Amino acid sequence: MSHAAPLFQIDDLHVAVEGDEILKGVDLTVLPGEIHALMGPNGSGKSTLANALLGNPGYQVTAGRLLFKGEDVTTWPADVRGKSGMFLAFQYPQEIPGVSVINFLRQALSARKGVDLSILELRLAIMEWMKRLDMDPSFGDRYLNEGFSGGEKKRNEILQMAILEPDFAVLDETDSGLDIDALKVVATGVQEVRADRKELGVLLITHYQRILSYLQPDKVHVLIDGRIVDSGGPELAERLEQEGYEAWR
Repeated sequence: MSHAAPLFQIDDLHVAVEGDEILKGVDLTVLPGEIHALMGPNGSGKSTLANALLGNPGYQVTAGRLLFKGEDVTTWPADVRGKSGMFLAFQYPQEIPGVSVINFLRQALSARKGVDLSILELRLAIMEWMKRLDMDPSFGDRYLNEGFSGGEKKRNEILQMAILEPDFAVLDETDSGLDIDALKVVATGVQEVRADRKELGVLLITHYQRILSYLQPDKVHVLIDGRIVDSGGPELAERLEQEGYEAWR
């Protein structure tokens, strides 16, 4: 059996915020087509990891590296990561005055692929995806600053992921609240996009075990106090549901 080259690797990653080390050596490898869930209690370092993956300058990588398709991307800024085929759902501002979803997607696509689709071509692509994602067709014409609900923000993210066709997606679900609809949107969206792109790798950062019942991950990782303390299959999420994080502390 031929072993696929890793799509994305986090290699002994140490990250500090204002001199305070938060991630203390994180290792994680995602192969093409795999879904990984990273779970942890509040304060475990999940959002620090999300920000480091995004290349947020306030988060300093003090040791280790990030590899995307074998290339060291540790120092790449967010927009370069995006162009190369990494999708970081939280990369884009949630609210932009006076920009409709469709115009926003057009700008994002132009940045990602260097192609300028006509509004008509893009509208057709979006309509098709909206049907698949069970979204209201009028959504594309709404403005990004119209006070989107949690579910609408997620729909916008998933639509971006579908249209931008990344190779690797990081979805930070820690802010979804307890909105079951939002979680279903993400799960359905990931499955639909994967149906088209079998090789898509996904890293889902979450503190809710609940999304994992909609989206079966290949691997589950438990992050506590800046380190991955356990990795396994979906049974690990079950155990978390039963025992909470206390078992690992």
